[in-house]
Amino acid sequence: MIHLYWGDGKGKTTAAMGLVLRTVGHGGTAVIAQFLKGGNTGERYALARLPQVFLLPVPDRVKFTVSLSPADREAEQTRSLALLEQAAQASREHGCALLVLDEVCDAVETGLLPLENLLQALDTPPCEIVLTGHTLLPPLEQRADYITRFQKIRHPYDAGKQARPGIEF
Repeated sequence: MIHLYWGDGKGKTTAAMGLVLRTVGHGGTAVIAQFLKGGNTGERYALARLPQVFLLPVPDRVKFTVSLSPADREAEQTRSLALLEQAAQASREHGCALLVLDEVCDAVETGLLPLENLLQALDTPPCEIVLTGHTLLPPLEQRADYITRFQKIRHPYDAGKQARPGIEF
């Protein structure tokens, strides 16, 4: 089945990683592909310690999409396509029970990953899949079995507060 966690509220990645822990707790394996994110997050540090979790590589730091030069954008498009292919391959190789495509909706929305490639990957899902992002894309809405919306009511960013390690990343 396909899970879609979307919205402008905090907690989409946290929920996806919670499902990874649930899966691993029941003896399954999980593959995690993170789009538009760097490697300096608490969840990556913790999940890397679990042998049943396969974290696909990400850059140490990632620029915001609005800051990408044309060359950066092209490189990120290439990386996003390769990451999607790696995720599908890794999930088959490791016989995974859960595949997380974190921020994949945003990669599609910003033009860094063609929607057609994502839909093709969902046509023959190797396992349970979680998609996260800020935008609800109609073709994904039609395919998802679970849809959960995260709505921001208030967030410290709005008051100019910086992200904190262990809480926001």
